[in-house]
Amino acid sequence: MKVGVIGCGAIANIIIDHIQPKDNIEFKYFFDKDTEKAEELTEKTNGILCENLSEMLNDVDLVLEAASQEFLKQYGVEIVKHANLMNMSIGALMDEKFRKELIQTSKNNHTNIYAPSGAVIGVDGLKAACIGEISSLTLTTRKSPKSLGIETDKCETLFKGKASEAVVKYPKNMNVAATLSLSCKRDIDVEVIVDPSVDRNIHEVHAIGSFGEFKTITCNQPIKANPKTSELAALSAIKKLKSLNKQFHVGT
Repeated sequence: MKVGVIGCGAIANIIIDHIQPKDNIEFKYFFDKDTEKAEELTEKTNGILCENLSEMLNDVDLVLEAASQEFLKQYGVEIVKHANLMNMSIGALMDEKFRKELIQTSKNNHTNIYAPSGAVIGVDGLKAACIGEISSLTLTTRKSPKSLGIETDKCETLFKGKASEAVVKYPKNMNVAATLSLSCKRDIDVEVIVDPSVDRNIHEVHAIGSFGEFKTITCNQPIKANPKTSELAALSAIKKLKSLNKQFHVGT
């Protein structure tokens, strides 16, 4: 499988470092507005540096997007006209108009869209539970001021509302809210707390429905190079990438 990478920051570096020759995944093309970052990955993989997106689209099986919601909205539709897409900026898909256009274009061109589970556990169970009735589904996210990109010495709730609002207000922090919402096709309730006493990105999910009830707590190690992102997000993409070449799959 030949892969083009868009967004050559911390997540892309972790993913590439974990892929081995036996996985049959070749990272070939690299594009980033920050040319220096793209050059670093190009040298690491003996790949090809792209000055624009079109240079890779006709020669890859899949494009890995690890850039931003803004970039995905701008180029996602064009990508799926030519190749499969794995998107890390899943918050962009909370925009219903964009999501429908992306999915329809993918269908028309016989390509696929893959959104890894990201920085939260329990997505498989949630998807199964949502086949029945869900009466309540909430996400409480607790992060350090550094992770949220603010300065404060107080623990306080910064946001309380719907996931669709949270991903706009915190585009680099709330992809988890989008993952959960899209998994169960509902705009879930979200609370964002800044807490100077924590050094992890903590996501607590509480679901109640006809299946019963579950709670999960994920205490994520932030990526040192980008504390707004959890390492688990990159690891979930690695797992998904490797699964595309497998014939045996466990989980939903």
